[in-house]
Amino acid sequence: MSLIRRLLTIETTRKLTQFFCFLIFNAVVFGWTSTPLLLPILNGLGTPQKTVGDAFAALQLMLYDAIFPLLPMASFLLIAIILGRATCGWVCPFGFIQDLLGYVKRKHKEISSITHRDMANVKYGILMITLFISIASALTLAAGIGSGFRSTFGIFAQAPFEVLSPAGTLFSTLPSIALNARYSIPMWLETGDVLGKIFDGIVSMPILFWVQLAIMVAVIVLGVYIPRSWCRYFCPHGAALAFLNKFSFLGLKREPVKCTKAECHACVEVCPMKVPILDLPWEKFTDPECIYCLKCVEACTTKAIKPKFP
Repeated sequence: MSLIRRLLTIETTRKLTQFFCFLIFNAVVFGWTSTPLLLPILNGLGTPQKTVGDAFAALQLMLYDAIFPLLPMASFLLIAIILGRATCGWVCPFGFIQDLLGYVKRKHKEISSITHRDMANVKYGILMITLFISIASALTLAAGIGSGFRSTFGIFAQAPFEVLSPAGTLFSTLPSIALNARYSIPMWLETGDVLGKIFDGIVSMPILFWVQLAIMVAVIVLGVYIPRSWCRYFCPHGAALAFLNKFSFLGLKREPVKCTKAECHACVEVCPMKVPILDLPWEKFTDPECIYCLKCVEACTTKAIKPKFP
């Protein structure tokens, strides 16, 4: 019975949900077809065959074509109002990768409250810059001067964030290179110059690829030392959802009679997003940084914290 109880924990359920979603969203490898469903998750532009679309990527592409991004905006609004940032904690593929990176090291770097507060604003800056370029691209196109604007920003005009997105590099760029190598290596073996061809391929890679790779590696290394560091400080998807999170039907409540915060800070210590749970209203709190992973619920020994809906 104790084994079953351990297996049925919230964290185990969350990990299984993340893994299941990761497979479903990339199920083209199993022969599944794509769907018109857009979600506020960091899944990148990727291949056209992805089963579920990235709402933020779609928003950028639609603005580039001067199309009002009704569907991507509706996705963000509906998800945020009903579930807040729960998709970050339970569904997002790159969030799943971030959680896995947290298991690489047992002891993580401690970030001061001031540094955390300042760094948490970076993702809002990334969101604003991305939206500025995308909206400006749409307006200049509508005004008939889009060609000049687009030539100025180059590849950043179409989908500014996606160009350097670590998720795009991990989920799309590297798999595409691996797939091309899979078909090229047999031909190279016939010529007997495999190493030479591989070296030529590496040398011929554009500078942009190495910049993308450096950003992805930096994000991965940072995720090993600081749990959910990408989600905390850099993700524009999370920034967009955070704006709306305070209107979310889903929230958490803390029962003051059961809470022993004078002696216990387990909920705060276990929170991967550094949400100051004990400083928030006990009736219901919907902190912008909360991803509703429910680690605080599971860590609370007195069961003082519970989900609240609505």
